[in-house]
Amino acid sequence: MVAQMELVDRQLLNIIQSSFPLVSKPFKAIGSQLDVPEEEVIRRVAALKKKNVVRQISAIFDTRRLGYKTCLVAARFPHGSLTRAAHHINEHPGVSHNYARNGYFNLWFTIAVPPGEVLEETVDRLAKETHAEAVRIMPTIRFFKIGVNFDMVEEQGAAHEYYSPDGYKDGQANWNKVEPVTDFEVQVIRELQEDIALTPRPFEGMAKRLGISEEELFSYGKAFQERGIMRRFSAVLHHRRAGFRANGMAVWKVQPERSEEVGRIMAANPAVTHCYERPTFPDWQYTHFSMIHATSKEGCEEIAREISQQTGIADYQVLYSYREYKKTRVRYFV
Repeated sequence: MVAQMELVDRQLLNIIQSSFPLVSKPFKAIGSQLDVPEEEVIRRVAALKKKNVVRQISAIFDTRRLGYKTCLVAARFPHGSLTRAAHHINEHPGVSHNYARNGYFNLWFTIAVPPGEVLEETVDRLAKETHAEAVRIMPTIRFFKIGVNFDMVEEQGAAHEYYSPDGYKDGQANWNKVEPVTDFEVQVIRELQEDIALTPRPFEGMAKRLGISEEELFSYGKAFQERGIMRRFSAVLHHRRAGFRANGMAVWKVQPERSEEVGRIMAANPAVTHCYERPTFPDWQYTHFSMIHATSKEGCEEIAREISQQTGIADYQVLYSYREYKKTRVRYFV
């Protein structure tokens, strides 16, 4: 599928996954960049969605800024009950990613719970309901990078520009700060988080339901970005369908005194889409996590070796997902 993809489709994917324009006629604006008609842009996006290369186009909000508690969870299940357990966990609306991976912990998922709920209690309940053999809650200690972006033309990771709420790029350590939102702003968030309609004016219906103009809606979007509530409005791709078939979670054993230094080096690599420091346990001594996407497993291994050479960290593993049970965006205030 990827080999047959036209250049204009690759260029289109580069645009919409980076920043989908918050304007009245966004497909026309994208068409002007590609020198193709508006209706052709809509047709191409529809075709890419039908092929599941594009999952959805919507806002990406900052979970913590909205007061939600979130973490990565590692769990172990007997092979025979893994899929059944994964599907049960997927029913929780705060579970956005859920993968089977190689290694002792064979299921890894991210979960977010709204204000007022206790994250640990929710995870403990899911563990009991699914009869997990072991569960480890791995919250973020340091947050170095989120920057999922693929260069579809060059077929390589392109996470050059990235969001670092810990301030490792701009010197502001404020990633745990909750930004209060009004009742009406909650309504706006509910609209912007939904997949847009593939029509010339996809925001028109949102604005009408809110009882405001499109320009007012875009003003809210801009203000959300300025306040750190919304990271961007963009497409999320199915990375395997887009040609990035290998998804490696590299885990590293880093000395405490080198934590920030090593995290910065990892985050600077354009093939690394996520980079965090997390707690250790008696049965888990890896501190740093860096997500690597490449067109092949060999590509992931090569990138991991490069990072190992750059950092001098030789104690690491690359855990590969062999089944994706869920990948979506968290839906807030539902």
